[in-house]
Amino acid sequence: MLTRIRNRSSALFFLLASAYGLSRCSAPAPLDEVAVDALYASPLARPAGAMSVFHLGHSLVGRDMPAMLQQLADDGHRYESQLGWGTTLKAHWGDAPINGSETENAHPRYRAADEAAESGEYDAFVMTEMVEIRDAIKYYDSWDYVSRWARRAWGGNAATRVYLYETWHAIDSPEGWLERLDLDLSRYWENEILRRALAVRGMEQPIYVIPAGQVLARFVRTVEARAGVDGLASKEDLFALNENGEQDMIHLNDIGAYLVALTHYAVLYHRSPVGLPHQLRLADGSMADPPGQNAARLMQEVVWQVVTTYPKTGLKQYAGTEPISD
Repeated sequence: MLTRIRNRSSALFFLLASAYGLSRCSAPAPLDEVAVDALYASPLARPAGAMSVFHLGHSLVGRDMPAMLQQLADDGHRYESQLGWGTTLKAHWGDAPINGSETENAHPRYRAADEAAESGEYDAFVMTEMVEIRDAIKYYDSWDYVSRWARRAWGGNAATRVYLYETWHAIDSPEGWLERLDLDLSRYWENEILRRALAVRGMEQPIYVIPAGQVLARFVRTVEARAGVDGLASKEDLFALNENGEQDMIHLNDIGAYLVALTHYAVLYHRSPVGLPHQLRLADGSMADPPGQNAARLMQEVVWQVVTTYPKTGLKQYAGTEPISD
């Protein structure tokens, strides 16, 4: 399998800005499950056409994944972003420095996040938190800044759909990469971030979830069970290599980025990604390393199965459609 060896200047991803903003605000009790279920009870309507999307985050957003999403979407899809190196939502808010801002935002798609959120121009505002997610929760009040960014986006346009993009942790996690993906969605992304953010006064709309970590886990388990598909046989085949040829433990390669772009497409557009093209370009215009045709089809099927069976995507009304083929 072709694997693009990238310049990972964002190796600083794991460096925490520990000197900044460690004062904590008192976290509210998580919104109770009955109230949470009620927020997500009504299906979210399918967008009528091409969307304008803002991406807020770090190198697990990157430049290439949003560019791939644009190619998968209808003509007219627009996007901008604000990125950093391992950046917390607190830092993006302005309460700490954004490490790597000059490097990561040196591209035509950059827009200041506060200006973007307040502009009212976006159909979807997609944010993600720093990983290690446990450190983000412990030191950087993730629940508070998820709530702040959501309210800021709704202040610009009450119809903006706000999303929390669930990412992943290092593949060499001592607890096990798949094992943590199974546990972390509920214990961290939902219980410690989402449910606490939704308990804040004024949070009367759902924050939907883009469950990329869950998609990665389902796809890896599927290819492992099939003893490989088009050269993809393990989680490592979705992750990049560093400049020295060693395994990057956190950043995806082009094929992994394609899988995450499919996930964003399905959640944002409420459409099955089955049948979408798999030979795409990177943000710089060069061709991405594509998955094989069979692997691409399997990725598309896995994405649709995962996002339609997880209620917090807003797609539960499509559950049971486009099942995975044997």
